[in-house]
Amino acid sequence: MFSDFDRDAMARALELAARGLETAHPNPRVGCVIARGEHIVGEGWHARVGEPHAEVHALRAAGTAAGATAYVTLEPCSHHGRTPPCAEALIAAGIARVVFAVADPNPRVNGEGARVLREHGVQVESGLLAEEAAELNAGFLKRMRTGRPWVRVKLAMSLDGRTALSNGDSHWITGTAAREDVQHWRARSGAVMTGIGTVLVDDPRLDVRLAEPPGAVRPELLRVILDSRLRTPAAARLFSIPGEVLLLSTHPRGEDDEHCARRRAALAGRATLEALAADAQAHVSLEAALALLGHREINELWVEAGPRLAGALLAGRLVDELILYVAPRLLGPQGRPLAELPALGQLQDSPWFVIMDSRQLGTDLRLRLRPQPH
Repeated sequence: MFSDFDRDAMARALELAARGLETAHPNPRVGCVIARGEHIVGEGWHARVGEPHAEVHALRAAGTAAGATAYVTLEPCSHHGRTPPCAEALIAAGIARVVFAVADPNPRVNGEGARVLREHGVQVESGLLAEEAAELNAGFLKRMRTGRPWVRVKLAMSLDGRTALSNGDSHWITGTAAREDVQHWRARSGAVMTGIGTVLVDDPRLDVRLAEPPGAVRPELLRVILDSRLRTPAAARLFSIPGEVLLLSTHPRGEDDEHCARRRAALAGRATLEALAADAQAHVSLEAALALLGHREINELWVEAGPRLAGALLAGRLVDELILYVAPRLLGPQGRPLAELPALGQLQDSPWFVIMDSRQLGTDLRLRLRPQPH
C-alpha cells in the first residue's frame, strides 16, 4: 500500500524524467528521487545517452543514502551497457527500499533489476503511477516489446476535412501557434518521416527549429524519406542542413537497375541509402521500414506526409497516435482529402479513434487520437 508521500515522490520523479523528453532518446526518459523518511535528499534525471542515469545523479545529490528509499520511474537496469548497472549503484549506496513505476521490457532487464535488488535485501515495490510512467516512455516500451517505434502521424485539415486546395496550396492552413507545436513534437521524436511526394511538392527541411532545451543537447533528428525509385533531388533542402537523411527505396527490378545506379551515384555522400522489400503496389514496405527504424533505436517516429502515405499507415493499422490540427476554415469539396483509404463496404469497418486530449492553439484546435481498441 503506497502512502501519500510515496505518490508525491513518484510524481516528482516523473517531473524530473520529463526533462529528458527531447534529449534522452534512444534511452528511456527516467527520473529518480531519494528520500529518507518523508524528506527528499536527492534528485536526478537522465539527460542524454552515454551520460549517467537518473539513479546515479540522485545518489550523488543525496551524498549519503544508506537506509533511504529510491523512487524511480522505470525499473533500475541490471546490465552493463553504455553505463554501469543502476541496480548495483543503489545496492552499493545502501538503499533499503526501491519503488519503481513500470518494469523495463528490455530483454537485458525485464525483471532482472528487481530480482538483483531483492537478492541483496532491498525491499522492492512497483506499479506506482504506472500509467503516467508508461505514457512518458510509450515509444521505448513499444520498441522493446515489438521492435518497432511508436508511430505518430501529424495531419492538418480544414473544418471540411481538406488538407490543401486542389492545386496543392496548403501554406498555411494552420496558424503560428499550431506550427510551433509541431516543432515540439518533432523535437521529442527520434526520427521524422515523409514520402517522396511531399519532398517533390514542398521541398521541406524537416528539421527542428527550436532553441536547445535547458540542461542537455538535443540529438540530431533522423530524417527519413520513403522514395521507392530514388527520385529525391540532389539539391533538395533536406541536404542543406546538418544531420542524417535516410532514403528508403525498393530493390531495383529490370529496367530500374540503370536508373537506380545513376540515382545512387548522384545521392552518394548526401544520404544513407537502404533498399527494402516492396509492397503489392511497388512502394517501400511500411512494415519493413518500421522494423529498420526500430533496429536503429528509434523510439518515437513523427510522420508528416500526404494523404497516400497517411492512408497507407492507417489502413495497415500501423498508427499508434494521430495528432490532428483543425483550422476554422473551409476549403471546399475540390480540396485534397485527409487520407486515402480503401473503399469500405460497411460503416462498422471504418477506423475508429479515441480522443485522448484536445487543446486550442491560437485559432486552431489540436486533437490527440488513438485507435479504438478492438
